[in-house]
Amino acid sequence: MAVSKKFSAQRIREAYAAGLREFGENYVQEFAGKHPELADLPEARFHLIGHLQSNKARQASELFQVVETVDSPKLLRRLDGVAGELQAAVEVLFEVKLSQEESKTGALPEQLPDLVRAAEECPQLTISGLMTVPPWSKNPEDSRPYFRKLAALSRQYGFSTLSMGMSGDFEVAIEEGATTIRVGTALFGARPKPSAVANT
Repeated sequence: MAVSKKFSAQRIREAYAAGLREFGENYVQEFAGKHPELADLPEARFHLIGHLQSNKARQASELFQVVETVDSPKLLRRLDGVAGELQAAVEVLFEVKLSQEESKTGALPEQLPDLVRAAEECPQLTISGLMTVPPWSKNPEDSRPYFRKLAALSRQYGFSTLSMGMSGDFEVAIEEGATTIRVGTALFGARPKPSAVANT
């Protein structure tokens, strides 16, 4: 997946022309501004990979085919409700918090049973897998225990999609079973400063 946050719609179109089809965005509002310029890309699928507040669930369901950051039964039910109203097909991943970092979001592993039970009552959603973000490190090997843990949880619950690994550690993620890697910097280069986005 090409992580295109902070890059313009034009850069996404260039990536699409080069053969990329999966794109990740962190912010609902930012992508809402780009979306009208991308509506004619028939095979593009857009993933929300940033934290989602329940009050933006409707807009997220309108904009994204995949929401990778569901971490509570409340958010899951909210997405199911608006997806039903919009007759939208929304794929969902559960974000799992495996580190102690306060800045990280996600459900704790022990909360997954509650999410799985809630998902059984959400017929409008397709629950396909798990996602995690390990603590940042210069050493890709530092991410391996987190990826291994997520893969074990995926097997435990029978999920097929594992979204893990970014530009700095995606090779380790693949070795540990990733089916989706989220690559931004390695594809697009350093993210532009806010004032430069419009011209990028």
